[in-house]
Amino acid sequence: MHFSVLIAFTVALAVAVALPGPGVFAVVSCAIGRGFRAALAMVGGIALGDLIYFCLAVLGMATLARSMGEAFIAVKFAGAAYLIWLGVKLWRERPSAAAPVGPMERAGPGAGQNFIAGFLVTAGNPKAIAFYAGLLPTFVELPALSAGDAIVMGGIVLVTVGSIMTAYAALAAGSRRFLASPARMRLLNRLAGAMLIVAGIIIAVR
Repeated sequence: MHFSVLIAFTVALAVAVALPGPGVFAVVSCAIGRGFRAALAMVGGIALGDLIYFCLAVLGMATLARSMGEAFIAVKFAGAAYLIWLGVKLWRERPSAAAPVGPMERAGPGAGQNFIAGFLVTAGNPKAIAFYAGLLPTFVELPALSAGDAIVMGGIVLVTVGSIMTAYAALAAGSRRFLASPARMRLLNRLAGAMLIVAGIIIAVR
């Protein structure tokens, strides 16, 4: 595969990932409300979801991914409901004066729950299916893609999605340093909760 094709694919993927959407909203709100480590687990789930859709496209299952019918709808609404539930929970949370506010703290739902939430964000996001099933074939002829090229592109997916979402998480988590009072933390929690709820609604209505 020509190097220019990989560059073009990476740029297109980076733009798609960086544009504000349910994934960005979920990661930013998690980082604000729970800290960087919690958001990092969510980033892992999002990256895995992207990798799975990439693999489906490479294996010629893009049509299946686009037409999963009731199964996709179930996953979509499960992800939306879970994000909304997390948002409501965060909105109602009352930070204490002694609560840690460092960007690396780990509080609230465990890493496993945040990972699942991130995976559901991608699994239920039609934009992810549209990119891998619709845009990916414009870069490469999928039936002729070698195993080596597929591995390289899969690595690009993981690195690109992971690094951009991690950057969002780090920037959002850094804001917690300046909001140490319980009153400000409660306001921040409500902002983060609202973003999670919005992300869930966006997934549900698309």
